[in-house]
Amino acid sequence: MTLPSFLTLPALTGWRRRAAVIATSLLAGAAAALAHPPFGLLPGLLGYALLLVLADRSDGERPLRSAFWRGWLAGFAYFFIGCWWVAEAFLVDARQAWMAPFAASLLPAGLGLFWGAACALYRKIAPRHLGRVLVFASCVALLEWLRGHVLTGFPWNLPGESWRAGGAVSQAASWAGAYGLTWMTVFAFSALAPLVQAGSRRPRLAMAAAGVVLLGALGIAGAVRLSGATETRTDVLVRIVQPDVPQEDKWTADAFRSIVVRYLGLTAQPSTGRTPDIVIWPEGALPAAAEDLFAPQAWTAEAISSAVRPGQTLLMGTYRGERGPDGRMRYYNSLLALRQTGGGLRTEAVYDKHRLVPFGEYLPAETLLAPLGIKELVHVGDGFSHGPRPRPLRLPGLPDVQPLICYESLFPGLADGSRRAAWIVNISNDAWFGRTSGPLQHLNLASYRAIEQGLPVVRSTPTGVSGVIDAYGRIRDDQRLEPGARGIIDAYLPAPLENTYFSRIGNAAFWLFVVAGLIVALPLSRLTRKALQ
Repeated sequence: MTLPSFLTLPALTGWRRRAAVIATSLLAGAAAALAHPPFGLLPGLLGYALLLVLADRSDGERPLRSAFWRGWLAGFAYFFIGCWWVAEAFLVDARQAWMAPFAASLLPAGLGLFWGAACALYRKIAPRHLGRVLVFASCVALLEWLRGHVLTGFPWNLPGESWRAGGAVSQAASWAGAYGLTWMTVFAFSALAPLVQAGSRRPRLAMAAAGVVLLGALGIAGAVRLSGATETRTDVLVRIVQPDVPQEDKWTADAFRSIVVRYLGLTAQPSTGRTPDIVIWPEGALPAAAEDLFAPQAWTAEAISSAVRPGQTLLMGTYRGERGPDGRMRYYNSLLALRQTGGGLRTEAVYDKHRLVPFGEYLPAETLLAPLGIKELVHVGDGFSHGPRPRPLRLPGLPDVQPLICYESLFPGLADGSRRAAWIVNISNDAWFGRTSGPLQHLNLASYRAIEQGLPVVRSTPTGVSGVIDAYGRIRDDQRLEPGARGIIDAYLPAPLENTYFSRIGNAAFWLFVVAGLIVALPLSRLTRKALQ
């Protein structure tokens, strides 16, 4: 496999050649990252084709090491552009501002290891014929799946989620999920790589055509699915509260009362029609534990109860403490379902967050990392404890709801499919990340859970983006509050769809793609090899 002279850089040697490889690797990752919303530069998906070419050209004495290095560089650029906003969280507390540059660089450096491993694995097992494109797609998709599971997982901006949720191509997630769409996206664009590589012209054109046909098929199938999408709604009226409380203003004693008053005022604001059935407050709405907010003598208990009208249910993000059998306090990032009975608020259900953010809500490998001082990054006691796997909550007189708190909305298939809810509520505290690209990307990722499950998603955040997402992943402009906006959204809950293929079979399509692609790496017959060369 040799490349045309303009890609082999024959005139460059020594450090100039190394610099060119580094720059090209970073370009591949940066281009792919810019395809994601809010940038939306979809031609950047050609970065995967460029990465395949780079992996193929990782020659020399240590080809695996070279492939890993190029993949890691591309991954670093991809995750730096996609995740730089994490540094914003360290600027909330001036005492931790010095950590911001380290957070912005160490996170992409760690996540880039998965891309490096994908390229090294590809270089190790890839055949010399054009079937290597399938192998490349499988290696990248497999390592992306691992990224979503190692150390709780962080499946932020999967390649398959480059497409704007609610658009035609994104509808493939209803049967293949975001991981399956990742394989198809990487394959479709990587299939163009052989066009700039040596070999018989006809097979190279056929491989490129296969990628184009796949993209066309996804677009057409999605457009057909959306053409039959009727905007139906239930008779359940929800109110989303977005108070626009910046994170840096949240934890001062002087601000506490004003924050509570702001929530209460928006909750009790008169509606233009009927009274909302459900009021939704975001994750960690008030800067106090639930047991303190609702203590018998606490003024907040009576104030919150007075703002919720009889028959209404308040879904409230908060944290709570509970003493375990060993006598130690355990804290949970929770959602409380509180119903106003007329005589006060009654707790109908409690959901404790299952997937916690490593290093933000808990410290993995604590015995090893705590002596290094990393534990100070976890702000609540000894960190939060994991709750059970998400299950739908049953609320009197209301459709069953599947809660997902913040980061949990990144995970394909985390919503329980064995007992299907009628809708998903996603409360989040994106105020940590200010007016960066993070909250906008989070909205896009959460919208993929709607497509996968065929369920509407209702999001509530303190500072945006809050909104109502229908079961096709679409969000109307009049049902959306942008970052920095204060207000409410009163909207009827969209109707769910019939069970999607993904909600029934999960990642079966993804694993079929991955295994089929890896099988291509096995020795083939002479006739098949000749046809693919």
